[in-house]
Amino acid sequence: MDIKKISKMIDHTLLKQDATEQQIKQLCKEAKENDFCSVCINPSYVPLCSAELQNSSVKVCTVIGFPLGATTTGTKVFEANEAIKNGANEVDMVINVGKLKSAEWDYIAEDITEVMNVARNRAVLKVIIETCLLTEEEKIKVCQICKDIGVDFVKTSTGFSTGGAIASDVELMRETVGPEMGVKASGNVRSLEDATNMINAGASRLGTSSGLAIINGNKSTSEY
Repeated sequence: MDIKKISKMIDHTLLKQDATEQQIKQLCKEAKENDFCSVCINPSYVPLCSAELQNSSVKVCTVIGFPLGATTTGTKVFEANEAIKNGANEVDMVINVGKLKSAEWDYIAEDITEVMNVARNRAVLKVIIETCLLTEEEKIKVCQICKDIGVDFVKTSTGFSTGGAIASDVELMRETVGPEMGVKASGNVRSLEDATNMINAGASRLGTSSGLAIINGNKSTSEY
């Protein structure tokens, strides 16, 4: 697969809690040099990345309700709105997995819809469903909800739970949402082989801290 094509699918990611300002600046530098799609960082670094990436094609992606998804809907709405005002082009929100496991589907739909209302016409919205914690039926149902609401992407994982993306989940998500909607594979994408497998399964975006290793044909030991 064309490395340049893969580069443009990578959200170059640094979400560790001890990430320093200098490391974030380096992340932005690498993203520009390698034509990655975006950098994905915690919300406090959105203004810095927005400034660092000004006049480049690299987008600023941040996370909402991360990593547990268990904050209130109002908190997610506030967080998303502030992030977009600070320069985020894309927001990746975590669903409330506990509510989902309790089959509170109306809550899940409302949670996503409220953040979608903030992001609409302002930023790309990706919904993190945390596949490692869900049954196949739950994965299908939440993906269908996301499709019905009209979000831009469904995303496999935070990378901070019990597991990351696997190709079979990506394939299931793609089958559920159809060809037009985005599917982002994140966590466990550490090599060119991993990236290729995820893309072949239906991923249109890759969330990874191993972007440099991937495009250089190496294998990273990174956890995300």
